[in-house]
Amino acid sequence: MIVTKTPLRISMFGGSTDNPFFVKKFGYGSVISFACDLKTYVTLSQDKFGYNQHNHKYILNYSKREEVNSLSNIKNELVRLVMEHFDVPPLNISLTSDVFSHGSGLASSSSYFISLIKAVSIFKGLSLTDAEICSLALELEQKINPYCGYQDPYGCGIGGFKRMEFYDNGSVKHEFLPTELFNVYDTHLIFTGVTRNSKIVLKNISNNIDKISPLIHTVNLAHEALIDKDYDMFMNFFNKSWSQKKNTSDIITKNNTIKDMDNELSNNPTVVGHKLCGAGNGGFFLVFSHKDTLNISYEYVKINVSPNGVEGEQL
Repeated sequence: MIVTKTPLRISMFGGSTDNPFFVKKFGYGSVISFACDLKTYVTLSQDKFGYNQHNHKYILNYSKREEVNSLSNIKNELVRLVMEHFDVPPLNISLTSDVFSHGSGLASSSSYFISLIKAVSIFKGLSLTDAEICSLALELEQKINPYCGYQDPYGCGIGGFKRMEFYDNGSVKHEFLPTELFNVYDTHLIFTGVTRNSKIVLKNISNNIDKISPLIHTVNLAHEALIDKDYDMFMNFFNKSWSQKKNTSDIITKNNTIKDMDNELSNNPTVVGHKLCGAGNGGFFLVFSHKDTLNISYEYVKINVSPNGVEGEQL
C-alpha cells in the first residue's frame, strides 16, 4: 500500500495575481501564503487476485464509489487525468481530507492532484522532484480549470511560510519567510457552511483583471513589514489586502451569509485580521487573533504552518 499526504494552502496576500491570465498580461504575479497542517490523503493498493488483477477493475473511494473497467470510464476528472497521464493499471484508490474540501478555498483539488501524482510516481518507481510534481499538477488541473492559479499546486506541494513569484515564461520562484508571526498570533479557520464553484468566481475576476494590480503593491509592503518584524503593520496590510480583494469582484461577498460573517468578524474586538480564503464566495474565513483571546460565536479549527510539502511512503 502507498500512502501520500499534501498540505492545504492558506493564501494571505496576492491571491488572483497568480491567475494565469493576469500573469500573461502583466508578466508577473506574487503571493504570500503558507502550507498548513490540514492535509489531503491518497492511498493506492493493488490486490493479488481480486477486483484489480482478476476482474480488471479500478476501485475508487472518495465522496462516492466507482468501479470501472477502463480509465476512460472514471468519472472523477482529477483521478482520471492523473491515471491516464501515467497509464496506470487497475488499482484501489482512496481520497480523503482533514476538512470539507469541495469549494473550500484551500486549493484542495491541487492538493489532491499532488497527493495522487506522488502516489502514482511511487507506484511506477519514478523519481519526481516536488517542483516537477507541482508543475505537472498545474498542467493537469488547468485542463479542467483554465483559471487555476500558479499558487495552488506550489502552495500545497512545497511546505512552509513563503513568498512566491510567478513569471510569464512559466518559472516559479519561492522565498521561505520567518515564522515568528505565528508565535505572536493564533491562526484559525472558520467554515462558512457555503461552498462555491471556483471556476465561476475566478472567471469573473479574470474579466476584471486590471482591478487585481493593486494587490501586488500590498504584497511588497507586507513582505517588508514581515522582514522588519512589524507585525501590527503586517496585519494592517493583511486587512487592506482583503478590502482590495473584495473590490476585484462583486461575487466575492455576494452571498448573505458571507457578507454577515465578514461584517461580524470586522467588528469583533478579538479578531486582529480576517479574510475569506481562496477566490471567495464560500469556504473558510482565515482569522488571526492574539494568543488565546479569540471569542466568537462560530466553530473554528486552529491551524499552523506545515514545514513539509508533499510526502509519501510505501508500506
